[in-house]
Amino acid sequence: MKIYIIGIGLIGGSMALDIKALHPNATICGIDANENHLKEAIALGVVDVVGKMEDLVSADFVILSVPVDVAMVVLPTVLDAIGDDTIVFEVGSTKMPICDAVANHSKRRNFIATHPIAGTEFSGPSAAIHGLFQGKTNIICEVEKTAFKLQEKALELFRELGMRIRYMEPKSHDKHIAYVSHLSHISSFMLGKTVINKEKHEQDIFDMAGSGFESTVRLAKSSPAMWTPIFKQNRKQVVKTLEEYISNLTQFKDLLINEDYNAIFEEMESVNRIKEILNGMKK
Repeated sequence: MKIYIIGIGLIGGSMALDIKALHPNATICGIDANENHLKEAIALGVVDVVGKMEDLVSADFVILSVPVDVAMVVLPTVLDAIGDDTIVFEVGSTKMPICDAVANHSKRRNFIATHPIAGTEFSGPSAAIHGLFQGKTNIICEVEKTAFKLQEKALELFRELGMRIRYMEPKSHDKHIAYVSHLSHISSFMLGKTVINKEKHEQDIFDMAGSGFESTVRLAKSSPAMWTPIFKQNRKQVVKTLEEYISNLTQFKDLLINEDYNAIFEEMESVNRIKEILNGMKK
């Protein structure tokens, strides 16, 4: 088995580690615009050798795990270079733009659009970890446009990595992920900004920060190079979610101004059912 990872960060690198564990004889070839990432990935044993785009014709799998704006440019080039039996999947957090970009490509049948719902706030080859995808959901879009034999090839690998499969249309994916992922990151970034701005005058605010603050602001450590293109590509959906979020924040502020603590209690109590939802997801 020969696998090419284009973009050796958290997702691509973690897939490489798990595939190497499952298939010790597989050769993992790394391609990355950052030469230091390539050197680090080889030193860490994440990939075996440096790959070249012109060698993709011999690949069994090509995993494209680059920022979504780069994926739009690179994916058509990858499809141009692969062999008839190669399956390519891209793992970015927006799906409609990437599906549209290759809708009329002559090798569209060799591509499967995926989004593994897994990750951490860290990036680069050193962020790669074993078992990242175990029990996680992998969203697959437009599966009917992928050749059936190549679908099976990809799905078998996803099952080996421990992922659950969910099928979704690209537009629905981008709408829903704006709520549960994109908005979460914006909230974290802006909370971090609010505290950093205040910290200029009140160092004590960080001395008082506990685990609650740390867990809430964790996503603010995520890579701006990855997230800015995501917000750009999913701008319309993200703006809609922000409008709803800002409306809820404004309503909460008004309750405080009016000292309506019974309403505040009821608001929080109604949202407490999120525990049941999250427990159901874990099961």
